[in-house]
Amino acid sequence: MAAHDPGVLPPGLPVPEDDGAAAHLPGTRLPSLSLPATSGEAVDLSVLPGLVVVFAYPRTGRPGVDLPGGEDSWNAIPGARGCTPELCGIRDDHAVLLGLGAEVYGLSTQDTAYQREAVERLGLTYPLLSEQSLELTRALRLPTFETDGLTLLRRLTLIVRDGTVMDAVHPVFPPDEAAARAAERLRALTAQ
Repeated sequence: MAAHDPGVLPPGLPVPEDDGAAAHLPGTRLPSLSLPATSGEAVDLSVLPGLVVVFAYPRTGRPGVDLPGGEDSWNAIPGARGCTPELCGIRDDHAVLLGLGAEVYGLSTQDTAYQREAVERLGLTYPLLSEQSLELTRALRLPTFETDGLTLLRRLTLIVRDGTVMDAVHPVFPPDEAAARAAERLRALTAQ
């Protein structure tokens, strides 16, 4: 069997259902926490002025490296597969999000060194934040799942204004359309 290609979404992936796991987030003030970023800085999302879009995702894969629990197991988890296409879609629509006045970040529980490799390999134009400590996840009660001994974030998009969550998109499917959906939500929020 050929190794998986993390940039390609296989057909027939299970569609995640909205279980209400993010319904509590709009209106929530972000806690003051410094998260390591691939830019080399520590970022405290709670103090960033204006609009910020945070794309939370389970984990990026690397070509030729096994997925947690194996490919069949990973593909069977609704919403697990598709982080690389999501991040590339955000990269491709980054200028649109910036044009709407939003700063953009990715967020996963992977360590910064792992994330830096993804930023370089994929040519990402925005920083990734490491939530390896799970402090933000616990404080906000972000939706997670467990597999192969790992606690991973479920795919979620947070739209934040001045440190307060304005909107939470969950589930996000298909993952490669996350940026386009965020842009739609930003347009609706800024039109109000």
